[in-house]
Amino acid sequence: MSDTKNYLIIGGNSGIGLALANRLAERNNSVMIASRNAIATKGKSFNYNAMTDDLTLSDLPEQLHGLVYCPGTINLKPFHRLSDQDFIDDFQLNVMGAIRTIRSVLPILKNSQPSSILLFSTVAVQQGMAFHSSVAASKGAVEGLTRSLAAELAPRIRVNCIAPSLTNTPLASKLLSSEEKKKAADDRHPLKRTGAPEDLAALAAFLLSEEASWITGQVIAVDGGLSSIRA
Repeated sequence: MSDTKNYLIIGGNSGIGLALANRLAERNNSVMIASRNAIATKGKSFNYNAMTDDLTLSDLPEQLHGLVYCPGTINLKPFHRLSDQDFIDDFQLNVMGAIRTIRSVLPILKNSQPSSILLFSTVAVQQGMAFHSSVAASKGAVEGLTRSLAAELAPRIRVNCIAPSLTNTPLASKLLSSEEKKKAADDRHPLKRTGAPEDLAALAAFLLSEEASWITGQVIAVDGGLSSIRA
């Protein structure tokens, strides 16, 4: 029997999603990426699908062992400058996008035992940071969704969430656009550096694997110690 697993990564064309896709592919898994933009595969055998509001099962295998929803936003503004539409847009991408995706592929996740869902939050939900009210509100809903789905889908499907701090990805490029900004971001973390996509991908791959078979309903911080300690 083949040990190859089938994984679907939404938003896996760059950053954390791409780092995870590379890690899973290196372990001889079948990795499917749904994204708006294609990437250079560098020899990796990824499959691509255009991201749509509602995924169909026609281009996916009959069994899916893992689903990862990576899209996120960094919409940082003072509260008085955030419009209703800002909150709605963040909620649509971070929460409703995850909900629609999970709903679409749930039948083939159920075909595989075991299987796993992985979502992403932010350190700003638990830490409390100025100018983060919109993204923190939507990602807080993601954390609630994680725990509720973990309860509802157990024991057949595990559901977990990773809550990163600032990570050096294209999404965060404006916040790390100069050496001064990079140093300031590094110094805010007890470990004195911002995250790399591989830092998140390492934990993500573990949570999707059978090595994490007794872990579900968890929101795990990967944030250089920012949320829990003071250097």
